[in-house]
Amino acid sequence: MKKAIAALLTMGLSVSLLAGCGSGKESATEAKTEAKTEAATEAKTEAKTEAATEAKTEAKTEAATEAETEAKTESATEAKTEAAAEDKTEAANVDADKVYNIGICQLVQHDALDAATKGFKEALVEKLGEDHVKFDEQNASGDSAACATIVNQFVSADVDLILANATASLQAAASATDKIPILGTSITDYATALEIDDWNGTTGKNISGTADLAPLAEQAAMLHELFPDAKTVGLLYCSAEANSAYQAQTIQKELEGFGYKCNTYTFADSNDIASVTNSAISECEVLYVPTDNTAASNTEVINNICEPAGIPVIAGEEGICKGCGVATLSISYYDIGYKAGEMAYDILVNGADITTMAIESAPNVTKEYIPSRCEALKITPPDDYVAIETE
Repeated sequence: MKKAIAALLTMGLSVSLLAGCGSGKESATEAKTEAKTEAATEAKTEAKTEAATEAKTEAKTEAATEAETEAKTESATEAKTEAAAEDKTEAANVDADKVYNIGICQLVQHDALDAATKGFKEALVEKLGEDHVKFDEQNASGDSAACATIVNQFVSADVDLILANATASLQAAASATDKIPILGTSITDYATALEIDDWNGTTGKNISGTADLAPLAEQAAMLHELFPDAKTVGLLYCSAEANSAYQAQTIQKELEGFGYKCNTYTFADSNDIASVTNSAISECEVLYVPTDNTAASNTEVINNICEPAGIPVIAGEEGICKGCGVATLSISYYDIGYKAGEMAYDILVNGADITTMAIESAPNVTKEYIPSRCEALKITPPDDYVAIETE
């Protein structure tokens, strides 16, 4: 009996243990399942969160890009609209039936003067409209007497305004009329050209305009920068051109400040350029040619003498430099002509008082050099020089 009871108890304990083992396995399985479920849920949640975040970020980026694009488009549109409005306003200011007659007297055909005339005409056509302006363009072929004949014709025709391109043209126009507005361009120094002693930036007469003078102190500094070891500089120009003499006298003082000895060589006209240039190269190491119209028309003569002799020329403007120079401090003649055109519009349409209009100058200057001539003379310009080609 005791054995039977013991056996039964043993069997019950085994069953209980087996049941407990089965229950443990189920619990482990459930725990694993729950863990997997939770991990999957968390992963899905994280994925959704990341996706949502990315979507929001992309949406914000796209929105920002669209906003920036719209802003740029609106800005460009506004700029165009404003420009168009200005043009319309200027056009509206012009009498519908009015045609302005403009006389243009240009001393000589040359790239620099041609560019100034072009800028002047284009500015007026843009502002007035081509149906409201008529140009009578005359070229004096380098003859000062012809300038007088041309401007007297303009005065007889009672033109609305005269553009005097170069000093001789300005002087002829100033002598011909004190009533018709005169704008000069390609003028080096108005005080010298018009013999005004007490200069304050305006003429006080029926004359204003734009100047073509690059700073002479900077031109002297450029010459010294390229030729620090030279001793003697020759100043070569036409004695008949007052502005050329002004430039030569002014730059001489600047050059002497650097320790150079300066010699002056002048020619009366194109007939004696060759002989005067030959004298200059025999006595000097470097030549300086200012913005001189006679020299500008005869650069080939100067170059054919200086280049074989190995004598470098620093030029007062780009056109002369292309013809015979190694370097120049250049301005844009188109820009000063264009500015003169804007001044003309202001006088003709807006009624600006020319007697109080200040002389305008070129806003920028550029150091330029001719690579082929510099290489031949073993000149190495600094990095801030811009290469230009010969004519």
